[in-house]
Amino acid sequence: MDAGLYRQFFESMPCYVTAQDRDLRLIAANRIFCHDFGASVRGRYCYEAYKGRNEKCPLCPVEKTFADGQIHRSEEVIRRGGEDVSVIVYTAPIHDAAGNIVAAVEASTDITEVKQLQQRYQTLFDQVPCYISVQDRDLNLVQANARFIADFGDALGNPCYEIYKHRGERCVSCAVARTFSDGRVHQSEEVVTTLDGRRENMLVRTAPIHDPRGEISAVMEMSTNITELRQVQDRLTSLGLLVGSISHGIKGLLSGLDGGIYLMQTGFSRDKPERVEQGFEIVQRNVDRVRSLVMNVLYYAKDREVMWQPIDLQELVTSVQGVLASRAQQLQVELAVRCGSGSFEGDHHAVHSMLVNLLENSLDACRLDKQSRAHEVWLEAAVEGDSAVFEISDNGIGMDQETREKAFSLFFSSKGAEGTGLGLFIAHKIVARHRGTIDLQSTPGEGTRFVVRLPCAASAELSAKDETAASETWCDSGGETHFDRG
Repeated sequence: MDAGLYRQFFESMPCYVTAQDRDLRLIAANRIFCHDFGASVRGRYCYEAYKGRNEKCPLCPVEKTFADGQIHRSEEVIRRGGEDVSVIVYTAPIHDAAGNIVAAVEASTDITEVKQLQQRYQTLFDQVPCYISVQDRDLNLVQANARFIADFGDALGNPCYEIYKHRGERCVSCAVARTFSDGRVHQSEEVVTTLDGRRENMLVRTAPIHDPRGEISAVMEMSTNITELRQVQDRLTSLGLLVGSISHGIKGLLSGLDGGIYLMQTGFSRDKPERVEQGFEIVQRNVDRVRSLVMNVLYYAKDREVMWQPIDLQELVTSVQGVLASRAQQLQVELAVRCGSGSFEGDHHAVHSMLVNLLENSLDACRLDKQSRAHEVWLEAAVEGDSAVFEISDNGIGMDQETREKAFSLFFSSKGAEGTGLGLFIAHKIVARHRGTIDLQSTPGEGTRFVVRLPCAASAELSAKDETAASETWCDSGGETHFDRG
């Protein structure tokens, strides 16, 4: 091929082609380049001629080619007719007869329309009203839209289950993993936690992303927030769920009452006062449990008004201890109580129920702990400044982060069929109605600590608006468990 044909080929290229020396000066340019940037560009610096710059670019592909003799690729923005134009650039070395690099050829193709199309797709990707992420086979996030990043953080490269499930291992039934396995679209419903601690119900759909060979290279996961829908559905179905979840408890209470009544009857008939006293204690204990159960149901079933009254701290704690002492003894758990003096304002029955629920949770945590150690539950109460402070601690089974985040959710129970999922939910609701806070700290295998703070005089300040806002907020500090018992 003669020089004339090479020249014709050079001039006819449908892209910008230039040759540059080591100083980045243009020593040749094809026809289309001269048409768009001027015929007198020879000898000018490339960055000056078609980028409008006074100094070389920070990452120059031509310099890289001179340095290592390799082909390099980059995306650049040049100035044409006063407008920015996106180009994709390839550079290659030109050698002399001795093999020395004497120049570098740079070919630039206009990709402005492609970049604009990418931008439109990126805008659509970011603005859709749902969370979108792209995950690889290890379930690591490789791409996420703006909505996802805003609520869960910019954590590309990390596993999805760590970022918005706070799990240490992948979910048991993972829709993304199933799509990788069979290449089909899958759907599931999940509960995730945002950066600010909000627990959201998500309807999740997954779809495969194929590479040019038709193999699945990634999976896209789209999550739509259905929290409000689930809240409506929960309210509509809650009564049926409530009846089913507490039926076993009611049966046990009735059996206990029957046993207590039997002891009293036989005690009277046989003139055995100690038997009557034993039966009466059983009846009284089960009546207290019935009262607690009914109060839980009432607090869940309707927005019960707070019956404000002065509450003596020591009388309250003594009553709570009396309700749970026998159960703690049955479980061989030491129930330790320390109480200061003073009083505060609140609903006596509600606060009593709240403390019983928290202590019963701690007793269950000790019962479920299979470690061979002496189990203990502590209740401390004191008036500190303008707050009544209650600390309930145990050295039971503890909770992981996922359990902590769901602990106050309705019908959530880590005890399977043994739990109703009402206790901690009701405790949190009572605290919120009193404008208080409840702090949960727990570590698996070590124990759990609840700290409840109730304002001593809340009735004068409590408004309907404040109650609504308070009932939607709870605090989970997580972290290590520690017991401050002095």
